[in-house]
Amino acid sequence: MKRAINWLKNIRPAKILTVFLVGIFLFMTQACGARGIATPPPQPDSQSSYTKRYDPTKDYPLSSPAGGMNNFSDVDPRAGGTEKAANDRSEALSKNAQRNVEEKGIDSREQYERNFKDGTSFGERVKNLGEDVGSSAGEVGEGVAKGTKRGIENIQENTQNAAKSLTKNIQRAGEDAGKNIQRTTEDAADAVNRTVR
Repeated sequence: MKRAINWLKNIRPAKILTVFLVGIFLFMTQACGARGIATPPPQPDSQSSYTKRYDPTKDYPLSSPAGGMNNFSDVDPRAGGTEKAANDRSEALSKNAQRNVEEKGIDSREQYERNFKDGTSFGERVKNLGEDVGSSAGEVGEGVAKGTKRGIENIQENTQNAAKSLTKNIQRAGEDAGKNIQRTTEDAADAVNRTVR
């Protein structure tokens, strides 16, 4: 053990620094001295890049013509799925509008065409329009009445809940005040007992 301690005492910081610097020097010369790092990559051919030219007589189709502006698709080719989804959505909306016209008690498209072709009188058109407006107003009135009734029910529920929570809060406050008074009297009694002793 004494030999190891004496050996450690003989090691000088200058020797450690010298060994450290030599190690870094060797590392740097090996890492930075590689041949392939500083040299440019070899060229595959000695021919110039101008040997291959565009020939206008050949056909180079980049994408197939699909109509639209400049005879190509106006949509990004990467978005093909979204184009189909948009077309499906527009078709569904169109069908929904047609169904609404036919089912909502509104005159059908054929009747509108007939009215304007046959020259249905203005009074009759106004009468049809008045009936449609009257039924729509009745539906709106029913909706308002239902909404008002539901609003009143919500207000009643909220006031009942508020009254219940208020009584609970008052009861808890009373209990807390009683406990605080009891603790204060106990502390005062303990203080009196300590001073008497």
